[in-house]
Amino acid sequence: MTDSEALYLDAAATEPVSRDVIDAMTPFLTDAYANPASVHQPGRTAARALDAARASFAADLGARPDDVIFTSGGTESDNLAVKGIAMARMRQLGLGNVGGGDFGDASDNTTQADFRRPRIVISSIEHPAVSGSADWLARWFGFDVVRIPVDDEAHIDLDALDRALDGEAGERTTLVAMMLANNEVGSVEPIERIVSIAHAHHVPVHVDAVQAAGLIPIRMRDWDVDSLAVSGHKFGAPKGLGALLVRGRTPIEPIISGGGQERGLRSGTQNVAGAVALAIALRRSNTRMASHYRELVASRDMLIDAVRRVVPRAELTGDPERRLPGHVSFVFPGVTGEALLVDLDARGIACSSGSACAIGRHEIPPTLLAMGIEPQIAKSALRMTFREPLTRVDIERISLAIEESYAALTKR
Repeated sequence: MTDSEALYLDAAATEPVSRDVIDAMTPFLTDAYANPASVHQPGRTAARALDAARASFAADLGARPDDVIFTSGGTESDNLAVKGIAMARMRQLGLGNVGGGDFGDASDNTTQADFRRPRIVISSIEHPAVSGSADWLARWFGFDVVRIPVDDEAHIDLDALDRALDGEAGERTTLVAMMLANNEVGSVEPIERIVSIAHAHHVPVHVDAVQAAGLIPIRMRDWDVDSLAVSGHKFGAPKGLGALLVRGRTPIEPIISGGGQERGLRSGTQNVAGAVALAIALRRSNTRMASHYRELVASRDMLIDAVRRVVPRAELTGDPERRLPGHVSFVFPGVTGEALLVDLDARGIACSSGSACAIGRHEIPPTLLAMGIEPQIAKSALRMTFREPLTRVDIERISLAIEESYAALTKR
């Protein structure tokens, strides 16, 4: 890479689609294009490809083929899990206005015997696909939304989670929804311990693994997770593809009605080419992870050290060790993240301020606020994410650009 080429450090927002993924999916757009639900030979060919993709995809996530529900991406998968499981469990547990009708706030005409308010427990750092779905349940069905706090490294307070599920309140809890790895600061959560706590209280667990898939090993069934969401464009599949993995034991209601495809949970003609792309991209990403993980961690840590050297005031955000391998995040007191992003972009360094889902708006990363960072400092957030190890030349170029940019902005 020459100095004139831009360095792309926003892989957490999206990855490019590789040629082998495009080549694998193309025949199912041009030649083997039949509907997999059709009974003729072309349809059976498409169905076999869909089944093979499902099996490969499941194996790479530590799941079984019948766990996999193909969707349009992480947002849909989180919506289906949070809303679908919570509503199914609400009925299963006899919560809400059990007499039928409006499930909203209890009124003077609804006695306590008729109304037991359902609950959902999430963390204070969840992606809007999860937190927004929980708020939707509160607005339309009267759910209590309980947000579990995090520490200054963005790790879930496990004692607070245990307390939130204890006693009568726990008996009304329909779901615990937590992310595996944080998109803004890269911290990896102790999912096995979260599952153990929730299951001890007989509450299912949904895991948002969108930022983690293809970067760290995922073993859905070994962790005893009930459902898990992934998004293809985070690991090299085209945008608009994803999956929800949900175990047969988990009660869940569909949120899309129609022809009953995908176990009746995601109606609509299946995207065979998309499923193939997901399977190939995940296999490719997992293979890359296995071969480059140590080098990726090493270059991550070298970049962290370099940034600290050139800007001593910069503060690393998130866990310095239990974090995603290609994820570096800082706050830079004295400047705004927006100004830093613009200046670095002009110097050929493409990065972000934290979340890629704010529709182009520069907002204070909510995870930083939940970690207790002051809003003015949180405004200076910068995130650099990459999927291939950086060279020493790359790191020198990035750190020099940050040094020059920070110096120029603090002089204004």
